[in-house]
Amino acid sequence: MEPEQDHDSVVRDSNVFLSPFVSVGACFVISVIYVASLYVWNSKHDRDHPSTIKRRFFSVFVVMIIAPFFVLTLSSRDVLQHYSMWQIMGFREEGLLTATLVPLLLTVVLFLGPLSVQLSNGVWRIYSEPMYWLNAVRNLVWLRNHVVAPLSEEFTFRACMLPLLLQTFRPSIAMLITPLLFGLAHLHHIRERLKNGRPLREVLIVSFFQFFYTTIFGIYSAYLFVRTAHFVAPFVVHAFCNHMGFPDVQEVLSQPDHRKYLFFAFYVLGLIGWIVLLPTLTTPSWYTNNLFWAIKL
Repeated sequence: MEPEQDHDSVVRDSNVFLSPFVSVGACFVISVIYVASLYVWNSKHDRDHPSTIKRRFFSVFVVMIIAPFFVLTLSSRDVLQHYSMWQIMGFREEGLLTATLVPLLLTVVLFLGPLSVQLSNGVWRIYSEPMYWLNAVRNLVWLRNHVVAPLSEEFTFRACMLPLLLQTFRPSIAMLITPLLFGLAHLHHIRERLKNGRPLREVLIVSFFQFFYTTIFGIYSAYLFVRTAHFVAPFVVHAFCNHMGFPDVQEVLSQPDHRKYLFFAFYVLGLIGWIVLLPTLTTPSWYTNNLFWAIKL
């Protein structure tokens, strides 16, 4: 019987191929199902109402049950002969601890500026309070933003879509397709903002900005998935980014000059540090990434 690494080599060197129509079409259908699931309920309440949140929790968990069947039924036979569906979706034991901690630390470096602001104004102290965490896990909005949204979005847009796209395209191309679908999926908020009576111009500006930064984040998240071959990497990073939110530059500008320049220096230092460390801290071998696309990285 051939060693397992020989099987991996055969798969990586073989012509693993899905038609672009199949892989991209499947990803488009999955994204439509995900967004549509949020609106199957006829509710007069906004997205932050407890009943709306609970119904949407149920909806996305149903989608998480449906989406893997696309991976199972459409994946190349060559791939599924050597890897399980769960392995190519990023659920592996090898390198799990590294994939949980290192990408998160890398993202902490990127947020060095906002974290330095939190450190200076004392916001970080609330994280040491047990009541903060007790109240958080009872809060549906907090659970949505920090657990359910990152879990369901990364599972759907990374774990279920990228394994299909990577059987058609090179990683550099596949990593650009899912972020576009991810960004477009967030445009459904246009409907809710208009429903809440916000001016059309304001809604379009806010929604375009949201599309831009969700697409950029989607590229980063896809990059982490492809390089680590672990679902947990983009999941923990997504949860952390949702917690931090978009950097509040206005708060920095309101600081006295000496502190303002110091905070901006941390912003720049964090960005440069992230760019420099990104290739090294996502080295595939660190995460035992020997899946079929690893040879193309």
